[in-house]
Amino acid sequence: MKISVLLLIIFATAACVEKKPPPPPPPEIPVVEVMQADVPIYQKFVGQVYGYSDIPIRARVTGFLESIHFQEGLRVKKGQLLYIIDPEPLQAQVATQESHLAEARTDLAKSKSDLDRIKPLAEINAVSQSDLDAAQANYDAALAFVDAQQSNLRFAKINLSYCWMKSPLDGIIGKTQARIGEFVGQDPNPVILNTVSTVDTVRVEFYLAEADYIRLAREYTELNKVNEKSIREKEKEEKLSLILADGSTFKYKGYINFINREVDPQTGSLLVQAVFPNPDKLLKPGQYAKVVVKMRDAKNTLYIPQRCMIEMQGQYSVFVVNDENKVESRQVVAGERINDYWIIKEGLQKGEKVVIDALQKVGSGLEVKPEITVFESKSTQQD
Repeated sequence: MKISVLLLIIFATAACVEKKPPPPPPPEIPVVEVMQADVPIYQKFVGQVYGYSDIPIRARVTGFLESIHFQEGLRVKKGQLLYIIDPEPLQAQVATQESHLAEARTDLAKSKSDLDRIKPLAEINAVSQSDLDAAQANYDAALAFVDAQQSNLRFAKINLSYCWMKSPLDGIIGKTQARIGEFVGQDPNPVILNTVSTVDTVRVEFYLAEADYIRLAREYTELNKVNEKSIREKEKEEKLSLILADGSTFKYKGYINFINREVDPQTGSLLVQAVFPNPDKLLKPGQYAKVVVKMRDAKNTLYIPQRCMIEMQGQYSVFVVNDENKVESRQVVAGERINDYWIIKEGLQKGEKVVIDALQKVGSGLEVKPEITVFESKSTQQD
């Protein structure tokens, strides 16, 4: 009887005890593996666009602007008439010089006649040697005076020709700085009346800091030793990209064609010029754009997506999943940003698993089930 009661109590107690649920499985957390490769390092510099040739149209003589023979902003041909400055004052100067030349020629004819008359007389001693010398001197002076008047006439005709201002090349002409009836050619009146630019190819000027130039030159020098190519040849091989004001990348590549001979001592920068084809005429002189320059190749570089990084007060850290599938926080030393990636100088090894996109869900010591994902960058090479 006692045994039955005891068994009944045991069964009743066991029935009242609730079963503990099994522990939840570790959460699935997306991770990426630390990558290692040779990474090109790019840098952006603000540049300004110029026409390949920007030729100012200058008034080389003074006068009133008589007529304009082009449409602003459109193409003009080499030799096309652009402006006419009132030619009458210069035509009068030409007429005056023609009159002076005629007088000089008359004097020359007279002095030649006198010389021809005196020469035979001097041979028979009918006149003195001094008379012959004087006649010869008069003739030589008259001849030189004719040459001088001819030069004055040529100069007057050249000045007259400047009244008809023509395009020096094929290109796009800008807005005129003077209108019909204005007096031009002398400050404060307009001297440069317009500019004609060739924009099928454009120049982009930008400035390198002295330190950037030294790094770039050293990189090219090392490549030159290996590949036996000159720095200038390497510069032309390097294809530069151009980022426009709207954030888009210009579809044509350019190359460096000029580096200034000196560093500006006031700014510590060096002027560099690049050339870009512009067949669509999208680029206009005066625009600003960012020139993307390849500075170097970082060899065997470790890098991870930027979305893995945690920044706090200038310190960078990541969450790493170790071999026991537990999360640990680790400080890292970050390098340059490359597109959607961040170069890691210290703190990680190739192939380690780093948490991505779930940084708010994990903490040090948490056991997880790592789900390896492949990160796809959405940036272009130079973003």
